[in-house]
Amino acid sequence: MTNLEIVLNMLAETATTEISEKRESKDFLENKQIAREGGSIAGTARQQIEHKTGRSALSKGNFKTFKKKQLPKI
Repeated sequence: MTNLEIVLNMLAETATTEISEKRESKDFLENKQIAREGGSIAGTARQQIEHKTGRSALSKGNFKTFKKKQLPKI
C-alpha cells in the first residue's frame, strides 16, 4: 500500500464521517448510503490523480509485501 493509497483511504473515511455527522444518520441504510458517498469522493479524487499523472494510483501489493520490500530485516 502506497502513501497515496493511504491518503485516499483517509479521505474516504473522513468524508464519510463528516457527512454522517452533518446528517445525523440513525440507521444502517442511511449509513450505507453515506459510506458510498464518502467512497465516491475518494474515487473521484483517485480518477483525477490518475488522469493528471498518467499512471495508476493503486499498487498491486498489499501493506505486508510492500513493507517487506521497503524495510530491511533486523
